[in-house]
Amino acid sequence: MRKQIVAGNWKMNNNTLETEALIERLIQHTLPEEVQVMVAPAFTQLSQTVNLLKQQPIMVAAQNMNAADSGAHTGEISASMLKGVGVHTVILGHSERRSLYGETDRLLQAKVSKAIAEELDVIFCFGEELHHRKENKHFDLVKEQLSSALFNLPKATWIQIVLAYEPVWAIGTGETASPEQAQEMHAFIRQLIEDQYDANLANQVAILYGGSVKPSNAKEIFSMQDVDGGLIGGASLNAEDFMAIVNAF
Repeated sequence: MRKQIVAGNWKMNNNTLETEALIERLIQHTLPEEVQVMVAPAFTQLSQTVNLLKQQPIMVAAQNMNAADSGAHTGEISASMLKGVGVHTVILGHSERRSLYGETDRLLQAKVSKAIAEELDVIFCFGEELHHRKENKHFDLVKEQLSSALFNLPKATWIQIVLAYEPVWAIGTGETASPEQAQEMHAFIRQLIEDQYDANLANQVAILYGGSVKPSNAKEIFSMQDVDGGLIGGASLNAEDFMAIVNAF
């Protein structure tokens, strides 16, 4: 059975005091045993978050990582630095990294390969912009993004991969792909993996949906056959909203 995962991407939010307050509220809630819960704070709060959640079943992920081991990369963070503070999962390929900071499929392939080699788990993000969908090119774009960054990996390494489909037009806009649109794309993604590898692997890979998931729509989205959870942005900054989503399965 595939993992059910809800990951909260805090983006560039929560200073030290805000992080402590949010975590204090989160750990007051009882987590369902069958759901793997994660939070992804800013780099400056990673160590703090790891320490605050040491005795809790909530995992900590980083929001980004450089492909280099070390060197003249001002402001960047390496895989060994993440592991050094107790972080073993990293989000790569988020649409904001692609659109605002010019991350290409080629760069993401290098990042993914480094993360896998360093034995980090990867939440790999991908998805189309509105014009791709209007031009009916969304399937082609998703296939290209996955093929470029992931389909060079040996089958055995996919145990370290979680996928997160995020239609860019539904991130922070209040717009959300309908449950049927999400299921259509997730089923397409699973078929791509089957075509590249095999059906067994395709059925094991968790595919999350990211794009304005809220307590009001999470249950319907998560009920889709090929949707295994969510990568949550804004709603993850509110403990009650986030936990309502965690409990939406």
